[in-house]
Parts: sequence; structure tokens; C-alpha cells
Amino acid sequence: AMAEGPPRGRTPSPGPGGAPGPPSPRAAGAAAGSAGTLSPPAAASKWVRLNVGGTYFVSTRQTLCREPKSFLCRLCCQDGPELGSDKDETGAYLIDRDPTYFGPILNYLRHGKLIINKELAEEGVLEEAEFYNIASLVRLVKERIRDNENRTSQGPVKHVYRVLQCQEEELTQMVSTMSDGWKFEQLISIGSSYNYGNEDQAEFLCVVSRELNNSTNGIVKEPSEKAKILQERGSRM
Repeated sequence: AMAEGPPRGRTPSPGPGGAPGPPSPRAAGAAAGSAGTLSPPAAASKWVRLNVGGTYFVSTRQTLCREPKSFLCRLCCQDGPELGSDKDETGAYLIDRDPTYFGPILNYLRHGKLIINKELAEEGVLEEAEFYNIASLVRLVKERIRDNENRTSQGPVKHVYRVLQCQEEELTQMVSTMSDGWKFEQLISIGSSYNYGNEDQAEFLCVVSRELNNSTNGIVKEPSEKAKILQERGSRM
């Protein structure tokens, strides 16, 4: 007679030595599925939270890795971070630097442009760019500082002014055709000094100016053709 197997619904008998038998495939699959739900989603790992001097910044690993040799890339973008760094209770990397100047640093990594607010000193941005070891940004800030120093060494910006006399019917055309750096400053009415037909025609003095940036030792170079046309619109007073 054939031996009957264990009744349905009962636990299989233990194996040799009292060890339980292997789990069923269904049970193993269920255990693997529950373990998989505990792992964080892959998309969350691309965002990095930074605590710079008490101010939080959030960016992506792709942005922070724009400069492979920078401090930020070495801190949080490489496998097995090369730099040891503490994290706060929120999991943000702690960086003991001035957060005021970190904004231009992070924005440069985002879009590659140097944007500095007027209230920020370029020297402060340069100091941070050197600390974070972003070579291309260091060059840009140094060029900006050098240009500002050259502009300051030339002294205050000087202007050259011209007074043009024109008739009422010429006023609109003259103002609308100003170019080559000329800027409208003031319009002065000098009344009606002549008649045209049965109506009085008003006359005006138009004051225009432009920066004196094409001079050498105070001597103004010859104006361009566009400037000559502007001067010919009226007579000098």
C-alpha cells in the first residue's frame, strides 16, 4: 500500500536534527517583497540638503558636481565621500561658512553665470569661490574686480553737453532720431519768434548729453556721422 503524505494544513515536520525545513517559494517571495518596500526611492537620492552657517540650501547632485574638483563635489557626489562631514538632525551636510555669499556660488553651478547683488562685495564671493575650489568662478570674479578697479581709477564719469535750437515741427523728429550714445536731458521753450502763415511757430532749446568716454587727455575725438547729424538738427547757442 502507498504511504500517505502529511495531512493538508499541517506544518511540515522538521528536518534532520530538529531544524525546520526550507520555506515555501510563496513565503520567500512575500518576505522579499516586504523588504523591498523599506528601501528609499531612487529619485530621492538625487537631492542634497546643505546647512551653510545655519541657512538651508537644497540642490541636486548634478548641479553640485558641475566642478568635479570642487569641495561640494568631493563632499557629497563621489562614492564614499572623500571629505568627512557631520550632518545635522535633518540629514543636511554641515558647512561652517557664511551663507550670504553661498547664493552666487550655487547659482553659478546651476546656470554658469556670475550674478552678484549690489549689496554683496565681490571680494566676499571670491573668498568663497576659492574655499569651494571652483576655478572657473574664481577667474570670473577676479576679472569683475579688475574691471571695477580700472573703472574707478579713471575717475568719475564725465559728460559732454550740447544745446540745440529747433523748431516745433522738427522737435519730434530730432528727439526720436538721437543715437550714438546721446541722451535727452532737458527741453526749454523760448517762445514764438517767427510766423509761418497765419500761425506762430514755437521754438525750443534741446539739451542732450553723452559720456565722455572717447577722449584722450581731455581732447574729444571727432564725432561720428550719427553725432554730426544730430548736431546739424539745430544751431549751437
